[in-house]
Amino acid sequence: MQPPNTHTGPVLLFDGVCNLCTSSVQFIIKRDPKRKFRFASLQSVFGQQVLQAHQLNTETFDSLVLLENGKIYQRSTAALHIARQLSGAWPLFYVFIIVPAFIRNAVYDFIARNRYKWFGKKEACWLPTPDLQALFYK
Repeated sequence: MQPPNTHTGPVLLFDGVCNLCTSSVQFIIKRDPKRKFRFASLQSVFGQQVLQAHQLNTETFDSLVLLENGKIYQRSTAALHIARQLSGAWPLFYVFIIVPAFIRNAVYDFIARNRYKWFGKKEACWLPTPDLQALFYK
């Protein structure tokens, strides 16, 4: 795996104990045949360093955080930037970027507030399989 400072592609930070979040990471991996994305849990050392470097909350894990080209994207904007880079028809969802962020984020926040209730929560962060470990920062 490349060190974080040499990887030039997008890095997705996610809640490592959230079943919806880890399922989303697996969904992205299956639709990222060029392996552009790298991943780290928000709870990981790397995730905490990114959050601190960008003056983001290091204790609340209710948003996807996408680090891409030195910029941080969160919530629905992060999800749409991710969809734009996936294979298949998923890039078509990027059209929703024209919807004002306060509307998109209201929907995102509703799902984020209920994700543990609807999808469950793990006791510890999800660990990738050995063949996927190269895509993850610790």
